[in-house]
Amino acid sequence: MKKILKYIGLDVHKNSISIGIADEGRNGEIRYYGKIDNNMDQLTKCIRKFISQGAELRCVYEAGGCGYHIYRYLTSNGIECEVIAPSKTPRKSGDHLKNDKRDCLSLARLHRAGELTPIYVPNAEDEALRDLVRARSDAQNAHKRAKQQLKAFLLRHHKVFPGKASWSKSYFNWLGDLTMAHPAQHITLQEYIDAVNTCHNRVARLTEQISRLSQESRLWPLIRAIQSLRGVALIVAATVASELGDIRRFERPNQLMAFLGLIPSERSSGDSVKKGSITKAGNTHVRKALIESAQAYRLPARISSLLARRQEPVAKDICELSWKAQLRLCGRYRRLRGRGKKDNVVKTAIARELVGFIWAIAMKTPLAA
Repeated sequence: MKKILKYIGLDVHKNSISIGIADEGRNGEIRYYGKIDNNMDQLTKCIRKFISQGAELRCVYEAGGCGYHIYRYLTSNGIECEVIAPSKTPRKSGDHLKNDKRDCLSLARLHRAGELTPIYVPNAEDEALRDLVRARSDAQNAHKRAKQQLKAFLLRHHKVFPGKASWSKSYFNWLGDLTMAHPAQHITLQEYIDAVNTCHNRVARLTEQISRLSQESRLWPLIRAIQSLRGVALIVAATVASELGDIRRFERPNQLMAFLGLIPSERSSGDSVKKGSITKAGNTHVRKALIESAQAYRLPARISSLLARRQEPVAKDICELSWKAQLRLCGRYRRLRGRGKKDNVVKTAIARELVGFIWAIAMKTPLAA
């Protein structure tokens, strides 16, 4: 029996899945199947019904907070499925109606037309490492907020540390000797101090687990290799590898730069060429980590003892590429600052070129399947 191609658009929410169907062909019927619970048993019944009618299915849904469990379930059962980037979904400027029914029908129609952009879906192991790295980032943000809250409390009561370095041992000794006007304020101060210490310990625990579990990951060869670059220690390397997965899927380095939103935006027309700030599209976690790493290139090129230890297990040709990156990026940082460019502009430019060297290292680093 001849297979009938059906394009299935799934509008996925926490408790429901709306299903739209587009038949093969430019003039094929587009219809709304209905809404089911976000439950794999109900989804299985629908899929079996379509297959029993002789249909070959091509499913699609938008990336979002519901994760990839539907994608993994469908693909493990031999059904083609793609997760698409919501930001790249074509939308009519004059269309101001939006609901689940219209969304799933639109997905089915656009998928049939080939106008949707699929994203890279990490395997379960890579996603687990990514979750751990993001948990550490969240813990760091909580630590920063806790310190800001403590300092704001001290400032309100005109308690100013006489030393130079905050959060040092002497700073915490000074906090322990503070006296407040009322017992309630003593309790408040101690709670703020405990919150800072708790967040600090949480970050330390997660850092230790990243160090241990990344060595058990299939991404470890890439993590170890890109640590040969200056400014790219364990956490930055784990962030890059876990967020991007197999970097070799990018054919050229400028594709990776564009994916990370590090290329200039452009609004040109005719003879007018207008380029603006970076697009900030794509993965914000990697972009932030690399811009912070770019600060290391403000100093003269050199291989410190710490960097030399990171390069010990790395192949010689990758170490040579790392030194080439230092010579280029340190010189470029100095020249851009000499031309009066702002610090943030310089760091962004250096981060963009650093991405190119990371791509080159990834091309030399095979990963396990």
